[in-house]
Amino acid sequence: MNLKFFKKSVPTLIIMAVFSVGMIFAIYTLLTPEKKLPVFNPADVNPKLVDESVVHIRRNHKVADFKLINQNGEIITQEDYKDKIYVTDFFFTRCMTICPVMTNNMGKLQEVFKNDDDIKFLSLSVTPEMDSIPILKEYAINKGVIDAKWNITTGDKKHIYELARKSYFAVLDEGDGGLQDFIHTENFILVDKKRQIRGFYDGTDSKDIERLTADIKILQNEYKHK
Repeated sequence: MNLKFFKKSVPTLIIMAVFSVGMIFAIYTLLTPEKKLPVFNPADVNPKLVDESVVHIRRNHKVADFKLINQNGEIITQEDYKDKIYVTDFFFTRCMTICPVMTNNMGKLQEVFKNDDDIKFLSLSVTPEMDSIPILKEYAINKGVIDAKWNITTGDKKHIYELARKSYFAVLDEGDGGLQDFIHTENFILVDKKRQIRGFYDGTDSKDIERLTADIKILQNEYKHK
């Protein structure tokens, strides 16, 4: 090939190559749908996790209104989570098995999203009669809880247990929230801005925490494109 001709052809070849790469990327983007998280209704979940009174519901499930008390003695309701994406779990301060791991992992999530006003966290005590406000406050301080991001809560036991079984589908065992009732679950539940459940995760599993982190970002992206 003539060297002079080759030199003249190089810019054209570069432009064509860049254009081709751009076209391939554009086609790939158009043909590859953005990942979206499922919306979970009672009928979509393991029936053992769902209270029998709601197991038949196939659409429009939303987390029920709640009224709890946080580590600062403040009343916490759905209004505190309005237009927020949040992660919920159930724990108790005296737990020496899965709860410390779960709280540590929730703390890692808090660190990832601490500067993101879209994301909050909610922990509900399953032994509210023992987890008083002062105990929750000490627990929150020891675990590095940021008050504006993460509510560690107590409240009426029947109310909390009903939320676990009828709203968040967090536990396998049945019960009535009475004195002898006790729930113990490693589940983290992802809730969107419409109070819909978008995912379940093992709060003791580091790989599931990575998946949850990624799913929160997917969910945020979903709202950006609405």
